[in-house]
Amino acid sequence: MVFSKRDFIAGLGMTAGMAAGLGVARAATQQNYLHGKDLGAVPPGRKKEVPHRKVTTRNLFKVPNAYPNGIAITDDGIWVAEQKAQGYGQSGQHVKEAAWLFDWNGRKLKTVLTDSANTSGFAFGNGHVWMGANGGAEGVYEVDLNSHQVSHHQIPLGPAGNGGGCHGLLYHGGKLWIVANRLKGILRVDPKTFAPEFMIPITTARWHGIAWDDGVPGGAIWMVTGSSDINRYVMQNGKLHHTTTCGLMKYSATTGELLETAEFEDGTADAHGLAMWKGKLYSCDAGVGPPGFEGTGSPSAGYVFEINFV
Repeated sequence: MVFSKRDFIAGLGMTAGMAAGLGVARAATQQNYLHGKDLGAVPPGRKKEVPHRKVTTRNLFKVPNAYPNGIAITDDGIWVAEQKAQGYGQSGQHVKEAAWLFDWNGRKLKTVLTDSANTSGFAFGNGHVWMGANGGAEGVYEVDLNSHQVSHHQIPLGPAGNGGGCHGLLYHGGKLWIVANRLKGILRVDPKTFAPEFMIPITTARWHGIAWDDGVPGGAIWMVTGSSDINRYVMQNGKLHHTTTCGLMKYSATTGELLETAEFEDGTADAHGLAMWKGKLYSCDAGVGPPGFEGTGSPSAGYVFEINFV
């Protein structure tokens, strides 16, 4: 085939037109997708600053001859859960652990005996005591006020018969909240069926008692925290110091969002259980740590105490 000069020039025009058209289309495409606008991309928002405060403690009364490791408050007084810490429930011996009701001056009003072992969580709800075991058969024991066991459930979402230990309990609004060690989360369950409903992940090295706070819409949950699960008290330069950072975290009960944190000042009591009553937080100092731990050296060991924000 022979091309004339006229054909060659016409071909150049067509090629230039096609190139120009492609260039316009490419430019339009780039403009349409400039900075990913059509994908709905937006720059990340500024990280929300969480309020942080410090707290002190004031001892109320000492629980006689016991390691108090759980607390709940009702109109009748202050319930305290006993932790035997004798072999941490692994000895095979059947040793009852108690839930005691005290008045605000520390006078014992009632004793409920349970099969819970190494109790590390406590709640009062539906007229019963709830003991969270961190030893023996583990799980959660529901016991009536005549010391008759109503139910014993393993923490859900684990192997059959081994849901792991518990480090805190809370009963509110017909629901049971569990500080689940194996799951490393605050788990809400139906207290009758123990069907799991919602969980707040835990991100700290230590987690313990929880308490309900009505001060925000939908409610919030305070949890005892720390930078280590082993906390000792040491004397330095004439002052008592914690060897770890002990604190509190406050979560939205509906979203799990972290709302606030707090830090215990040096020398204050070592929080284990947690309860809120009329807007004030209360706790108890067990004075004992993990298995093989000889004691914290806390001068507040065995005490029920109030928590005050600085």
